[in-house]
Amino acid sequence: MPEKDRILVVDDEPYITDLLTTGLEFEGFAVDVARTGTEAVAKVRSTRPDLVLLDVMLPDIEGIDICRRWREDGEIVPVLFLTARDAAEDKLVGLAVGDDYVTKPFSLSEVVARIRAVLRRTRDETADDRPLRFADLVMDVDSREVWRQGVSIELTATEFNLLRYLLENARRVVSKFDILDEVWGYGFEGDPNIVETYISYLRKKIDEFEPPLIHTLRRVGYSLRLPRS
Repeated sequence: MPEKDRILVVDDEPYITDLLTTGLEFEGFAVDVARTGTEAVAKVRSTRPDLVLLDVMLPDIEGIDICRRWREDGEIVPVLFLTARDAAEDKLVGLAVGDDYVTKPFSLSEVVARIRAVLRRTRDETADDRPLRFADLVMDVDSREVWRQGVSIELTATEFNLLRYLLENARRVVSKFDILDEVWGYGFEGDPNIVETYISYLRKKIDEFEPPLIHTLRRVGYSLRLPRS
């Protein structure tokens, strides 16, 4: 079953976040909520959403300023602005830094359509060169470089390929035999316990930082995810 697209809804009005959460989950999305700009910045780092639905007028930081800061920092998460401001100049400012703009009052069907259009468009644009990311872990496939918390991590070829597979399936549980097929190849006839060995190698390098990201589910497999609170 494919992983759901994750949407971060950022708005300080509870009735709007409740409406959007219910509607988007019904449409098949996974939804997180932030009520301030500060909380939104933290959640983008920790949950790595596929898209941020961002209110322009927040109690602490304006949504436009948050998005502009993300772009200056190299954060490429797509942003769909949601706001009561409907003047032409406001839309132009929003579109200059974000990916689309929906005004309040809105229809849920329009928001869903815009989200899907932005996701489709941004994936087409970045499919070839977008780094793989999860939480504070970043992999550049082309240069074969890996960073966590901005610190470069040296990996062997097999460690790199194993981590890439985990990143491509972040939050999913993958079995030992899935890993053997994808990382070592279908013709592998060696000891299947090699997976545990290389997971251990990766943990020593990736999970030297907090929080730990590589988790074992006994008799099931492995998952790259944040610890459950």
